[in-house]
Amino acid sequence: MQPHTFDLFADHQPAQQPRAEQIGEQSWVLRGFALPLTDRLLPALDAVLVAAPLRHMVTPGGFSMSVGTSSCGQLGWITDRSGYRYSRVDPLSGLPWPELPPVFADLAEAAAQEAGFSDFKADSCLINRYIPGAKMSLHQDKDENAYAAPIVSLSLGLPAMFLFGGFARGDKSQRIPLLHGDMVVWGGVDRLRFHGVLPIKQGRHPQLGEQRINLTFRVAG
Repeated sequence: MQPHTFDLFADHQPAQQPRAEQIGEQSWVLRGFALPLTDRLLPALDAVLVAAPLRHMVTPGGFSMSVGTSSCGQLGWITDRSGYRYSRVDPLSGLPWPELPPVFADLAEAAAQEAGFSDFKADSCLINRYIPGAKMSLHQDKDENAYAAPIVSLSLGLPAMFLFGGFARGDKSQRIPLLHGDMVVWGGVDRLRFHGVLPIKQGRHPQLGEQRINLTFRVAG
């Protein structure tokens, strides 16, 4: 894997190059990869959440999710009693989801490239907000129309313990700490690995306060 030159980041050069940690055959943690862009990412995130506020969706089993969710891009991921799916319309407002901010799209493409996946063009970004105690059970990302493109995930705010498992729910999971600005990319033979997040611990991030925000970029359509 060739080191990324950060040409994308122009005047936002980091003090030192982020490091990449391989966690699977085609899976990588990119430590601090997004840090040079946080001063552009956070205002863009705020604008998206004004247009499409966070909400606690209900699973098909009737349980309210512990994370608050929203989306941007051409397709947004939703869940209710009828199932999991993507929609072009925000069911809360009845309007199309906000457009994917260019800084989101560029960062996701750069991270995918760094992990060995060229020409990644996300059409969906799921936004999950975790407060202390919130978690995400082990699951696969399999509501997309195809699995050729990788999953690209960005962590912001409070630390999280990411679970990266195998191809069955009962397989042993790696426990991978994620910090503000870290990104995880998995695809190819690893695309359908189970993954999740342990309950977020109490804390306060200097920029985002008592929360963790996760952006997950996908090719859904």
